[in-house]
Amino acid sequence: MAKGKKAALEQFKMEAANEVGVTINQGYNGNLTSKQAGSVGGQMVKKMIQAYENAMGE
Repeated sequence: MAKGKKAALEQFKMEAANEVGVTINQGYNGNLTSKQAGSVGGQMVKKMIQAYENAMGE
């Protein structure tokens, strides 16, 4: 993955984590509970679906 794309994905993950109230760090986040990690992943999917639906509506 290109550096720009990887950085954008990291930023997207940080934003999603912030929205659900989970604190994550750059790099390794093995200290997160399954519930916290699932919340972040779920929020990311939710935002991707919203972006796709918005693009389809245009």
